[in-house]
Amino acid sequence: MGYLKMKKGSMLLCLLPGIIWYSFIILVPVILAGYYGFFDWSGGINKTFIGIQNYIDVLKDSVFILSLKNNLFLVVVCLIGQLGLAFLFAFMLNSRHVRLKGLHRTMSYFPAVLSAVVVGFIWSFIYDYNYGFINAFLKLIGQGDKAQAWLSNEKIVMALVAIPLVWQYIGYYMIIIMSAMSSVDPQIFEMAEIDGASGWKKAVYITLPLIKNTLIVCVTLCIAGNMKIFDLIYSLTGGGPGNSTSVMAMYAYKSSFLSYKMGYGSAMSIVILVISLVVVGGSQLLMRHFTKEDEG
Repeated sequence: MGYLKMKKGSMLLCLLPGIIWYSFIILVPVILAGYYGFFDWSGGINKTFIGIQNYIDVLKDSVFILSLKNNLFLVVVCLIGQLGLAFLFAFMLNSRHVRLKGLHRTMSYFPAVLSAVVVGFIWSFIYDYNYGFINAFLKLIGQGDKAQAWLSNEKIVMALVAIPLVWQYIGYYMIIIMSAMSSVDPQIFEMAEIDGASGWKKAVYITLPLIKNTLIVCVTLCIAGNMKIFDLIYSLTGGGPGNSTSVMAMYAYKSSFLSYKMGYGSAMSIVILVISLVVVGGSQLLMRHFTKEDEG
């Protein structure tokens, strides 16, 4: 018993620095944000207690509602684009007929190692009216009249913002899915081929059920990442034109550090945290419900 207590004490002692560090960078800021959300505060010494008024104002704020819709739009597009294409490419590269798999994996993963700010600048050049690749290509094929300032078109700008997001993380999820596929016994696919299963049947009826736990992790990562997206959009559009590409994290940043409404921004950050937890938790429950039905 004494040895076990000593062992547990040693484990807790080893974990203590990590717990302290996690509390310092995660828990303490969340608690302080929730506290400051109850005040009309501009960042100085003076602050006025106003109860939950900031939280009520956030939920009534039309720009925040628009930002939430933009986040949800990115979640849906990236779930389809990032995970859908990642699964397709992973299934193709997992085939024994494909050569230079290492090169394909490396080139596909390369965008994921780039900073989101760098990706934003790269794609801002692509969309640029004067020197952008898209307008240059349109002029090359004799369609110069269709050239436009792409990121100034409010009707399509959110779709244009989603494209770099999908492009950057396809390789990231592809590597995760390929690692899951590599753990599947190849004999299963060989027997399916003997029974006459085509490529898409093997993908849908064999591969997907066998790697569903990995896909659930990928879905969770994708949703969480797009609910807190900030840096790529900030470098690409800055939330414009107007507020058409504003997302929740960016609006909280602008409210806190540009409009100096620190109390309001703190309340907004807590609302963002709650909404993100609800969306991620809801997706987890939904996926578990469907997987249980499939098992049943």
